[in-house]
Amino acid sequence: MEYTKPLQKLIEYFQKFPSIGPKTAQRLALYVLKMDTYEVQSFANAMVEAKTTIKYCSNCFNISQNDPCEICSSPIRQKDVICVVAEPKDLMAIEKTNEYQGQYHVLNGLISPIDGIGPDDIKVKELLLRVHKNDIKEIILALNPSVEGEATALYLSKLLKPFGVKVSRISYGIPLGSELEYTDELTLIRAIETRVEV
Repeated sequence: MEYTKPLQKLIEYFQKFPSIGPKTAQRLALYVLKMDTYEVQSFANAMVEAKTTIKYCSNCFNISQNDPCEICSSPIRQKDVICVVAEPKDLMAIEKTNEYQGQYHVLNGLISPIDGIGPDDIKVKELLLRVHKNDIKEIILALNPSVEGEATALYLSKLLKPFGVKVSRISYGIPLGSELEYTDELTLIRAIETRVEV
């Protein structure tokens, strides 16, 4: 179906967002048309403001309006523990738990030779420099349990061993409320491997 050009252009922009297919893009574009002009302008301004004011923290590489970011500059955060994540969204997920009170290091990617992403393409050197310059006691690897996540974790653990720092990984297992029969094999294997004494 042919749409009027401005609507088609809006749909095409929404389709560039991750996980947004043609039908969802169309629904979003039509929703924007129903919004009043002030709301649409505020939405556009929010996007421009986010794009122009948010930057990467020069210490941990999280996204922030400030440099250093709020977490790095917080006087109440533990300074000797660093949780390594692949992306800012992973950091946000951990922060939502309100359990972890240490520092972070955002790699901004994972090692993936198939995609042409090597250790020099992510923030590995910067992590090693932080460990070298600071009195870090533990590195927690909170990376996705994917092939890329596993490769990156293995690579980092080998590089970090000479520093004498404790390197740990978050546990992966069966989500609360789920049933064993519906759990995939890899998750079950990981749950058995990371079992704890009771």
